[in-house]
Amino acid sequence: MFAFYFLTACTTLKGVFGVSPSYNGLGLTPQMGWDSWNTFACDVSEQLLLDTADRISDLGLKDMGYKYVILDDCWSSGRDSDGFLVADKHKFPNGMGHVADHLHNNSFLFGMYSSAGEYTCAGYPGSLGREEEDAQFFANNRVDYLKYDNCYNKGQFGTPDVSYHRYKAMSDALNKTGRPIFYSLCNWGQDLTFYWGSGIANSWRMSGDITAEFTRPDSRCPCDGDEYDCKYAGFHCSIMNILNKAAPMGQNAGVGGWNDLDNLEVGVGNLTDDEEKAHFSMWAMVKSPLIIGADVNHLKASSYSIYSQASVIAINQDPKGIPATRVWRYYVSDTDEYGQGEIQMWSGPLDNGDQVVALLNGGSVARPMNTTLEEIFFDSNLGSKELTSTWDIYDLWANRVDNSTASAILEQNKAATGILYNATEQSYKDGLSKNDTRLFGQKIGSLSPNAILNTTVPAHGIAFYRLRPSA
Repeated sequence: MFAFYFLTACTTLKGVFGVSPSYNGLGLTPQMGWDSWNTFACDVSEQLLLDTADRISDLGLKDMGYKYVILDDCWSSGRDSDGFLVADKHKFPNGMGHVADHLHNNSFLFGMYSSAGEYTCAGYPGSLGREEEDAQFFANNRVDYLKYDNCYNKGQFGTPDVSYHRYKAMSDALNKTGRPIFYSLCNWGQDLTFYWGSGIANSWRMSGDITAEFTRPDSRCPCDGDEYDCKYAGFHCSIMNILNKAAPMGQNAGVGGWNDLDNLEVGVGNLTDDEEKAHFSMWAMVKSPLIIGADVNHLKASSYSIYSQASVIAINQDPKGIPATRVWRYYVSDTDEYGQGEIQMWSGPLDNGDQVVALLNGGSVARPMNTTLEEIFFDSNLGSKELTSTWDIYDLWANRVDNSTASAILEQNKAATGILYNATEQSYKDGLSKNDTRLFGQKIGSLSPNAILNTTVPAHGIAFYRLRPSA
């Protein structure tokens, strides 16, 4: 059995304090919403976006924080005689402004897509060299969010400086419009984006595209999980592959600028319930954006109850904004059908003095796992308050909406009002400061100095806890 530890000796200001300013005042917590690509690819339309928004609202997910409705690739039909982008009139007969107005009138925010290349990834007109007119197009259509991809970039990559300036051109153009637009880079982590992204953007992809697989290797995602500086990011990357690549990057993210581990695959494909819980928990813990990739009109009850778990979302939306750190990682002998098997422990500080802890089982069998205060507070000195105090343990997946209730909401036989947390009425920040019990999970015990936190974690599953100072 081999052990791998990641404990940074030299941490950036953002990693220590979690208060590095946003370059444009946006993204003070990771963005939440829905994106069309993972499920619908190019099969997009005005009706799809508006119906999806209505469904998100009806299910109570908008009021949980999922407010960005993001139209991905394949929306354009080209450019007009003045060089401005034109929406496909067959897919969007009333134009993008109509979509934006409908979304805004229903308290959503509108996201669109382009690429820092000659073409988008699906072959539609890109924005390389046309940043100012395209930024103005987005502003004119009241867009609130831009996902900016990396296809057909004419070879303008290879060093951080080259990639930085290619993406900075759109950042400057968006700012010049005067409209606040959340800027989401999608350059797949190429050229060490985590070093320079926060100066020009609110989030940045740090790997190749995700697929709905927990551990399966794929030749189209050629870099393994330890290659954080991947030269060819690819796509069809598994959840564990992306998570392991993200492990050293948390120190470079924080308030205003986030590592983006890609859209959530909860409700997409054939992940097990334990895999979906682990996926959602870890994305929340490392402060990745929480962007739904599923068809919300066909969610199964168990996936819906994951997307609506307020105590887990509260970890992601914690105002301190510090991504968790992977404290240890061991390879194990009980590998799955793909030869993959490992266990990990992650830990991170929260705004109110609490601590979040995850025991992640990437092995193929359920197993006992444990940790101690010395591991949880890995940066604390011997004799410190953290190590000499008793901590109450809260299970963040307790009090999950049961499948019967979730099904009733999905079938519109029961309203989500009064069942789900409403972050429109009370933000996560305010709820945490007021000790709203819905955001803390369920107390299951305490951890005293020199004691061991023991639990059993299912295969491809997680034990996810909030530790609070004991009264």
